[in-house]
Amino acid sequence: MARLLIMGASHGVGLATVKAALAAGHSVRAFSRSASKIAIEDPRLEKADGDALDATAVKAALASRDAVIQSLGVALSPATVLFGTQLFSQATRLLVDAMVAAGPQRLIVVTGISAGNSRAALGPLMAAAFQLSLRRIYDDKDLQELIVTRSPLSWTIVRPGFLDNGPATSCRALLRPEQWQAGPVSRAAVARFIVGHLDDPTYLRQTPLLIT
Repeated sequence: MARLLIMGASHGVGLATVKAALAAGHSVRAFSRSASKIAIEDPRLEKADGDALDATAVKAALASRDAVIQSLGVALSPATVLFGTQLFSQATRLLVDAMVAAGPQRLIVVTGISAGNSRAALGPLMAAAFQLSLRRIYDDKDLQELIVTRSPLSWTIVRPGFLDNGPATSCRALLRPEQWQAGPVSRAAVARFIVGHLDDPTYLRQTPLLIT
């Protein structure tokens, strides 16, 4: 069983991954600014309050871990729509540098459909809505992905489709651009995929797009 660090662990895909990892028997260090409020009690769960932009806290969180799962998010607000964010790129630069310097070497990063070259998967209507609401946020996710792909780490970038709170059903992992399409996928399904492929070389240095 692996010793995992899950960053962004208190909400969304991060929290779902905490649950999936514990169910699979892994040891989890859950890292977020509100990790202590996670309503799960398990002897294999360590809750570590910390900021992904705090180098000292991130370095401490990496100690004795075998792999890292990063699933960060920002609130959709007028400020982020108009001005974007640098959270994804700054936190990822800090994390990657710390991992390269002192390990571990396995990194799984969750971004999303339309990050990087997967933007072409959006149809005309979705692309127009994306331009109005998410483009500036995803500009930073593009940079986040670039930092990961240029690193020497054993990375996988997971790009979920449109997230919902459905059950952990199986999902399709689309690797080739000609396969990409927009579609829904549950947070629990994404989490199950991540945990199920921690040691699977199939998606090593790949960017699978996940839909149901």
